[in-house]
Amino acid sequence: MLRFILGLAAAVAPLFAASAAPAFSLTEIAPGVYAHQGKTSLMTRENLGDIANLGAIVGDDAVAVIDTGGSLIEGRAFLAALREKTQKPIRYVINTHAHPDHTFGNGAFVETGAIFVGHKNLPRALAARGSHYLAAFRDQMGDALDGVTIVAPTVTVDDTMTLDLGHREIILQAWRTAHSECDLTIFDPRSGVLFAGDLLFLQHVPVVDGSLLGFLDVADRLAAIKATQVVAGHGPLPAPWPKALDDQRAYLMRLTADLRAAIKKGEGVAAAAKEAGAEEREKWRLFDDYNARNATAGFTELEWEGP
Repeated sequence: MLRFILGLAAAVAPLFAASAAPAFSLTEIAPGVYAHQGKTSLMTRENLGDIANLGAIVGDDAVAVIDTGGSLIEGRAFLAALREKTQKPIRYVINTHAHPDHTFGNGAFVETGAIFVGHKNLPRALAARGSHYLAAFRDQMGDALDGVTIVAPTVTVDDTMTLDLGHREIILQAWRTAHSECDLTIFDPRSGVLFAGDLLFLQHVPVVDGSLLGFLDVADRLAAIKATQVVAGHGPLPAPWPKALDDQRAYLMRLTADLRAAIKKGEGVAAAAKEAGAEEREKWRLFDDYNARNATAGFTELEWEGP
């Protein structure tokens, strides 16, 4: 009987693991500005989708949350950690773009009454991709994905927008297609902190899900923001600004140059994708998970350039 009970316990333990509250660190990186560093990893059941950097900005009257994590479990852990820092009402939940590691925790914040905010293209992106994301990530996350719903913004940003949290105004800016088609940044002038979303990667190889040339163009424009430190979408936080852009720029420029050279030589996309950007491999984590995809997307874009 004891053997049976122990065996039963071992069998059911994994069923409860995903629902257990994960350890969740939330660090004050500047007065009233909090950030959480996700793991540099792919989304899995074991990490509950906790791979993206998240944040919150607290004003005199209210709070703005910036991204919510890769599962409802992580979103709830984020909310609990934030409530330990402040009891002020959460007025806004801002999504920097549509990807699951930044939006799958949205449901945890619905009952707070927060207004969901995003790029003007975010509702369309979530409508087009949301069900696919849920199905695709179910395979690798299993029951850690239980309860996740797609929550779209009701307020959207076409160009720039200022939100007042009570003697603390934050500036939201929508960007052209770059990392994705719906990238949004959040700048807090009081602290000098910029939340760049996935327009900035540190250590984690950059991911191109939108436009390679757009990514390069936006990097140049981002540098003009008068921030002093930045929270990237992935990687160590905070980082000095705008120096934090240097490694990503170098990678994107190398990838672009290699692809243009391959196209000029008449190489096909498969051959180009194997070699383009290869000299950057040792500088980045998850390089082999994403670089070939980046190169394929970039090749398709660049082959239509004029002479």
